[in-house]
Amino acid sequence: MSGVQGVGLLLLWASACLWLPGLARGTLVISGDHEALQETRGAAKSLQKRSTNVATVEALNKANISQEIFFEVELPKTAFITNFSMEIDGQMYVGEVKEKEKAKKQYEKAVSSGQTAGLVKASGRKMEKFSVSVNIAAESNVTFIMTYEELLQRKLGQYEILTRVKPKQPVQEFQIVTNIYEPQGISYVDANATFFSNELLPLVEKRVTGNKAHISFSPTMEQQRKCPDCDGTLIDGDFIIKYDVNRATSLGDIQIVNGYFVHFFAPPDLPTVPKNVAFVIDSSGSMSGRKIEQTREALLAILKDLSEEDYFALIQFDSRIQSWRTSLAKATKENVAAGMDYVRMIKHGGVTNINDAVLEGVNMLVKDRQEKKLPERSVDMIILLTDGMPNSGESHLPKIQENIHSAIGGNMSLFCLGFGNDVDYSFLDGMSKQNKGVARRIFEGSDAAVQLQGFYEEVASTLLSEVDLRYPDNAVDSLTTNHYSQFFKGSEIVVAGRVMNNDLDNFMVEVFGQGFEEDFKVQGQATAVDWDEIYPNEEYIFGDFTERLWAYLNIQQLLENSKKGAEDEKANATAKALEMSLHYSFVTPLTSMVVIKPETEDGPDSPFIADKLTEAQRQQAERVSHRYPAPSYAYQQPAQPTYFVDGDPHFIIELPERDDALCFNINGIPGTIFSLVRDPEQGILVNGQIIGDKKIAPDGKIKSYFWRFGILHQTLGVRLEVSTQDISVLQDGKWVKLLWSDTASVKGLNVDLLLTKDRSLTVTLKDSVKFVVLLHKVWVKHPYHRDYLGFYTLDSHLLSPSVHGLLGQFYHGIEYEVSGLRPGEVPEKPDATMYVKGQELNVTRGWQRDFRRDVKNGENVPCWFIHNNGTGLIDGDATDYVVSGLFKTV
Repeated sequence: MSGVQGVGLLLLWASACLWLPGLARGTLVISGDHEALQETRGAAKSLQKRSTNVATVEALNKANISQEIFFEVELPKTAFITNFSMEIDGQMYVGEVKEKEKAKKQYEKAVSSGQTAGLVKASGRKMEKFSVSVNIAAESNVTFIMTYEELLQRKLGQYEILTRVKPKQPVQEFQIVTNIYEPQGISYVDANATFFSNELLPLVEKRVTGNKAHISFSPTMEQQRKCPDCDGTLIDGDFIIKYDVNRATSLGDIQIVNGYFVHFFAPPDLPTVPKNVAFVIDSSGSMSGRKIEQTREALLAILKDLSEEDYFALIQFDSRIQSWRTSLAKATKENVAAGMDYVRMIKHGGVTNINDAVLEGVNMLVKDRQEKKLPERSVDMIILLTDGMPNSGESHLPKIQENIHSAIGGNMSLFCLGFGNDVDYSFLDGMSKQNKGVARRIFEGSDAAVQLQGFYEEVASTLLSEVDLRYPDNAVDSLTTNHYSQFFKGSEIVVAGRVMNNDLDNFMVEVFGQGFEEDFKVQGQATAVDWDEIYPNEEYIFGDFTERLWAYLNIQQLLENSKKGAEDEKANATAKALEMSLHYSFVTPLTSMVVIKPETEDGPDSPFIADKLTEAQRQQAERVSHRYPAPSYAYQQPAQPTYFVDGDPHFIIELPERDDALCFNINGIPGTIFSLVRDPEQGILVNGQIIGDKKIAPDGKIKSYFWRFGILHQTLGVRLEVSTQDISVLQDGKWVKLLWSDTASVKGLNVDLLLTKDRSLTVTLKDSVKFVVLLHKVWVKHPYHRDYLGFYTLDSHLLSPSVHGLLGQFYHGIEYEVSGLRPGEVPEKPDATMYVKGQELNVTRGWQRDFRRDVKNGENVPCWFIHNNGTGLIDGDATDYVVSGLFKTV
């Protein structure tokens, strides 16, 4: 049994981050202590009886000037925000949930920029990030209160509570306290964290007594520090609690509170129903490299785990459809070995024909079922894995969905796995839901094969099919979904409803399903539970939790129904989901939470808005990660990605959100001109020419540097040439020349130049990107080196999605993972394996210099160095970026 996270039965304060500039001070408390919760004021009081997660952070500005305070919290993507409020000097500012379009109009009316609203963005695979800032007067304080609710999903025999903890600095009062309440009794509890070390692990306290569990983690400031005298913190990652409950009865656990009931069904000790599964595997050209290797790796492990009672088929497709055999094969040792040999031979190539590939799997299952080649009591399923869009055969997505839905006819389940970010996830999601299945995203990375196997494990063991959970018609109404085509091992079915007239004398519950050898049938009488008697000191947890869980389930299922069926059915489901979201104050994909930020010296009251992302929106956000930062609405996030080239010439991509950087070197013949940034939509061009040392140094190495840049904005008519000698700009038909020894500010209609005494030139193009060029002076009599330039890009998000070049291509963001750390040639520079763009690269941890804040000495930037002129990281080859002139594109 599990309730909304907090009432299955659990109350948890969620993780939060607080950015405290200057002299501001703060405390982070992550706690499930109800006394602490009851001390929260204002709007939080009305929420005390809900099954909630609450993040509470208080910050004090001790400075004698006003400062901006940033609050950030990461919450599970399956959760719904139900409250956000700020208490500033005794005044409470409470969020209000509104229809998304109305919230957007309110925002646009108040804010002249007209940006679309949304302060929630994707954050990894399981979380999404909520962030906001507020200006705080001197000697004032602010308390942030965030509340969200979530139903814990049982997977592979356990519940998981994930709390993301990223305080960014040691915290004076740091505690994670979790209390779990389970009437059935707790069978086990485990607590761990991705940031645990041998020193931190013993600090976790865990107590389990019958139907209660208590977990706490409270490191001191000194225990949090990375080293005794530094400000870095070890607390950076996920705190994970896993647990399960005792399951003594087949009927499950039924809880009735205040006129609503919830039924948690997960019967123990059932045999597995045989399965007939057709694996339909994309082997088109886009699956080349690491993707197809990981797919083969996962399939080999999956085939090895098949039961001898199972049947399987292997179908690979690009533009052609190739089946291993014309019928499904029984999973005997011989057939599995032959299937594994076939998997090892799968190669990539061609384009993608999803329609015909899935229909091949459907037809094979239908034919074998008609010819009685498959066990009568068995389940049929198709598992589709693809990484791209259909571009061969039928390519109209609604038509593909229609064809497959018609062919399946409700007789089998379709599970769709979308590999990477190029698939249309909403298409796969809708097609799965139409055919009694689910879709899942497989993220590119070193663990993609593990993700594939993990999903398969979730759906591989069917215990019951066609499960009906029945309740007396005269006793309940407004049921959530109570028929499930399959019940998987280690999972749980949750049904909620309203009890009519509190008639509990005749509340009989029956569950029917088809098992392996015989039909499953169980029935029993449900009764209300006196929570005050079972948990006399925790009555604040209960109250209306069953009603809110009922609403949560209804909204989730209505949102799913809005993606399938006839247009009027979709519209009705959407309207009902919106109505319930507003009534229960849930931030869902149909609603937004509006909070009015208080008036300050800098401006009047202004709203900000919290949205909810769909999985498709999360995918889109990841596609353009770092291309456009999250809308900031009256504040600028403290750290944005920076892209620059400086030194020999080293290209650096700084990614503050990942606390990481990538770097590579380009070795070229002196005089070569490279394309650094090219935005054909905006007409912006930046090229750079390299120069070599005066002569070869005694160590035999000759370095090269950028000594001249050409910056062109065709649309604005701006042409700028920057060299180690001088700066020339053409604007409005006039040439202006500056010397590096000048201190000057030149403002024009379309470009502003700011040249400072530290030899730093800032170029601001009207309504567009900003560049910084630095001059590095070398001793004029140096025997080898020459003066050279560094080039830095700011506000790169203002460029269009088509921007490219040696630097420009990274403005789109770059997805990569690093693992396998090992000793390198130099002890202090370890090697590792990087998975990027479907390739596996050997990279080295090293340092480069960032000279923006200290032009003379620079600051060390640790980065992953990609060898061989960035091969594998940059698109194509370094020679592809060579151009014939300083203002040329070819």
